[in-house]
Amino acid sequence: MRKNLVYLVLGWLLATALWIGHSAVSLPRSTPEEQGVSSSALLEFVNALDQQIDGMHGIMIVRHGRVIAEGWWEPYGSEHNHVLYSLSKSFTSTAVGFAVTEGKLSIDDEVIRFFPEDMPANPSSNLKAMRVRDLLTMSTGHQDEPPISPGEMCAKSFLAHPVPHLPGTHFKYNTAATFMLSAIVQKVTGQTVFDYLRPRLFQPLGIEHPVWETNFQGISLGGYGLRVRTEDIARFGQLYLQSGRWQGKQLLPATWIQMATSKQVSNGSNPESDWNQGYGFQFWRCRHNAYRGDGAFGQYCLVMPDQDSVIAINSGTGNMQAVLNVIWDKYLPACQQKKLRPNRASEGELRQRLASLRVPPVRGAKTSGLAAEVLNCRYVFPANDQKLGSVSVKSTDNGQSVTLVMEFDGKEVRLPAGYEQYRLGRAPLSMGLLSEFPSEPVAGTFAWTTPDTIEIKVCAYETPYHLIYRLKFEGDKVTLDREANVSFGSRKLPTLQGKKSS
Repeated sequence: MRKNLVYLVLGWLLATALWIGHSAVSLPRSTPEEQGVSSSALLEFVNALDQQIDGMHGIMIVRHGRVIAEGWWEPYGSEHNHVLYSLSKSFTSTAVGFAVTEGKLSIDDEVIRFFPEDMPANPSSNLKAMRVRDLLTMSTGHQDEPPISPGEMCAKSFLAHPVPHLPGTHFKYNTAATFMLSAIVQKVTGQTVFDYLRPRLFQPLGIEHPVWETNFQGISLGGYGLRVRTEDIARFGQLYLQSGRWQGKQLLPATWIQMATSKQVSNGSNPESDWNQGYGFQFWRCRHNAYRGDGAFGQYCLVMPDQDSVIAINSGTGNMQAVLNVIWDKYLPACQQKKLRPNRASEGELRQRLASLRVPPVRGAKTSGLAAEVLNCRYVFPANDQKLGSVSVKSTDNGQSVTLVMEFDGKEVRLPAGYEQYRLGRAPLSMGLLSEFPSEPVAGTFAWTTPDTIEIKVCAYETPYHLIYRLKFEGDKVTLDREANVSFGSRKLPTLQGKKSS
């Protein structure tokens, strides 16, 4: 009995220590009213995002250092990493800040000095003049972006690319330039940016399970390829809002934070565009004296110093300006200087709304008169550029759930789906440039949208991508259409027609 009691006490102490360690890095929570924002205004803000932005995945709002609202659209969740795409660039810039602080390089160092073995035979004067500062500000002097796929992007391909403009005089968004920052940090520290940031940024902020892809040489991609959770993005933004200070410790000098987030170069003159307000060190300036890191299809770390607020967003939208417009229209005016009186009814309504967010499942019937004839049948396609050999919709529970089984180039892909609920699985995801993922967690739903058509919707819930598969059955034939919510190229693949296999 005494021995069991000792174990119980030790277990409680260990659990308490772990909780304290976790809470030491987690952002504290608060009611909106305590931080000067009404719950009803936040509810209106969240509803606007849900209704106006197709493809919201997760949001966390921080005011005065405290989380006042957080929610994820099922099947996305707080515990899941999310692909950041170019929001990764702000993390790479942070690694450069650490390296500069530690005296390992200067932003005025010439780029070519780090890569003598990769230099072209006759480097141009503009290439020779390019400095680390120019990489940070996207003003390398390139007219066109060098190669950025993981199989091509490297120092050699970057340095071989023409530099027609004097560095520092021409803004050109340039993912390869961010890769070069990553490569430089690895040169001067002996570690990838990913490993270099672990003890300096990830661990202090409690970013527990980051993932960062590399190029063919094992160098962190820098400009994209990082995955973290929504709250990790919020903590990162809060570190910058606090001028590099985290829980009483100065992780990065305030002077670096100021430089990185200030307008270093001009990038346009449209006063209504948040992409024309100037660029810092891998951070965009915004309207309303805000700044942000952002990534393709709506990955945001928005820092609002005047409101003492940070907003972290993951999404899969093709209209990134629309997301910011909703923030300016709905959230910005809701931030008040003083605490507000508690409103328990509105707080409860907001909490309920945030807990019920969901990527809409496929709408339609649970079954069809054709189901018995077409389920569990294999349909074969003639040779095609998509390399799709066959498809079948399988069910072992009389159509309560289905699994879309596709054969690509001899390899089977299985996508599970439930009716009005998500079923989980794993599958490769091939979305073209910068979007080739060998194994992704997925969640799918299905419905018969017409008596002869079944639609299957699959969310790859660590990515921005939702995939729609429509199979229309007619006699012994099937017509397959596939499209995505977002893509770097065409969202819709060519229609294919297959025939039932004997």
